[in-house]
Amino acid sequence: MSGLILSGRELAAALRADTARQAAALTDAGTPPRLAVVVATDDEASAGYVRSISTAAVKLGIVCKVLDLGADAELATIRATLAALSADDLVHGIILQTPLPGGVRLEELTGAIAVEKDVDGANPLSLGRLAAGLSAYPPATAAAVLAVLDHHGVELAGRRAVVIGRSTVVGKPVAHLLLERHATVTVCHSRTPDLAAVTCTADVLVAAVGRPGLVTAGHVKRGAVVVDVGTNPTPDGGLVGDVDAGPVAEQAAGLTPVPGGVGPVTTALLLNHTVRAATALTRPASTG
Repeated sequence: MSGLILSGRELAAALRADTARQAAALTDAGTPPRLAVVVATDDEASAGYVRSISTAAVKLGIVCKVLDLGADAELATIRATLAALSADDLVHGIILQTPLPGGVRLEELTGAIAVEKDVDGANPLSLGRLAAGLSAYPPATAAAVLAVLDHHGVELAGRRAVVIGRSTVVGKPVAHLLLERHATVTVCHSRTPDLAAVTCTADVLVAAVGRPGLVTAGHVKRGAVVVDVGTNPTPDGGLVGDVDAGPVAEQAAGLTPVPGGVGPVTTALLLNHTVRAATALTRPASTG
């Protein structure tokens, strides 16, 4: 029997409703939430993503400003822009869109984003705080994985979780979030020998490597829950995940679909983080 399809669409809708409510309260109080998206690329896929974020933000009552610096922007220009936005009291959330111009490394820029405005967890300090169990905004995709599992009532405490992928955007922060929830976590990557031998031990398996069809039924223990974070474009304009969905769905207790699983929750959480940041930044300082 096929496992449950762990859709993220209902959760995303609930998050959007909550975000709109918070945004309206902030606007009524005279401080509409503001998100700044810094772009330094002419990549078409990136442009489409930025348009979708901007459109979604406006629908929820968030002011979204896109700063297009051009595909030839220099490191110093991008860094100065991020620093200026971090210092601007009218800006509550900052996203640095990738890819970046040739020769410009992401690691040279993310530290310029103020942690309290780092709504997509890009600053290394945000990841460090996450690892230490301190307050920070996790990368939205990583947070979406946990949110989907929670929404569908998947127990994590005491369970064995395996994460395929060690990026700072998904793999590493997901591992930390799972550890916080008392799961026993193993992280696999391109140099892990006999991947299936490790993944078949998982009660919860998270695939986040960007390789279509990497995870087959032979990688999945019967009754496991599988979260597919992959979003790989197909020649016909569609999307597929990292999981061979049909056979794995027959083996697993639950599987997130692509599209419609982690993706919509990621966008919804990114905007939810923005209104949370706006609320925190506009809260009167304690005088106690």
